[in-house]
Amino acid sequence: MREHHNLTQLEVCGRSGIDVVSCSRIEQGHSSPLCDTLIRIADAIDVPLADLVR
Repeated sequence: MREHHNLTQLEVCGRSGIDVVSCSRIEQGHSSPLCDTLIRIADAIDVPLADLVR
């Protein structure tokens, strides 16, 4: 989803306040984020939460 919106991990991390390591682990499926983290990522990418978690 992030790449579809032409955003780098650094841009999403800066917008969401999530550190790069955590963001990377979430994207790779090595970490299960909390709901509030998912909301912050969805807001940073400017997509509805439901679209992010599909």
